[in-house]
Amino acid sequence: MQDKAIALHDVDLSLGRGAARVHILKGISLEVDKGEAVGLIGPSGSGKSTLLMTMAGLERPDSGKVIVDGTDLSGLDEDALARFRGRRIGIVFQSFHLVPTMTALENVALPLELAGESNAFERAEAELQAVGLGHRLHHYPAQLSGGEQQRVAIARAIVPNPAILVADEPTGNLDENTGGSIIDLLFALKRDRGATLVLVTHDLNLARLCDRMVRLRSGQVEAGAASVVA
Repeated sequence: MQDKAIALHDVDLSLGRGAARVHILKGISLEVDKGEAVGLIGPSGSGKSTLLMTMAGLERPDSGKVIVDGTDLSGLDEDALARFRGRRIGIVFQSFHLVPTMTALENVALPLELAGESNAFERAEAELQAVGLGHRLHHYPAQLSGGEQQRVAIARAIVPNPAILVADEPTGNLDENTGGSIIDLLFALKRDRGATLVLVTHDLNLARLCDRMVRLRSGQVEAGAASVVA
């Protein structure tokens, strides 16, 4: 298990209440090696995003085990889980999720401030420089293009130097050229920092950039669908 960044064992998860409750993940077992890039693919409603959120500790399964970076997430209470996620997992969403009343610098520094880091702003500035936004430190999200907002979101995700980076349709709200530059950035960060990357995408060309594709259908890993990309 020491070489596994993520290990899921027989994970089941349902969402909703009463008659609206839906069985999303159905007995999923999956392992991701440290430093590996994995693309989660499959039709809409197959459970890709829910699986990603379960890996990131944002959804708790009804049964089964989720082990991330050697830690069994089921053994953590909500506060401990939030601290673990803040240190070890970087999350990039399709819709950026930036705080509109904070500048780019303040948005990126936020997770470090919450963790009590004294050099939060220095590190945040360095990450914004790394993603090509050193000239946008004091701009608010509304003053930035979609591509720039996603770069801020990526800088915020990587500023704690997480071992694992997960991305849910990171180019879904971007045009093709801008999306391509964001993907180049994600894979460069993975390569340069040795991080594990798991991304959800409907784009097969993007998925093929990963070391391996895992196809989901109806909440299950499709038989023979965890394929190594040549």
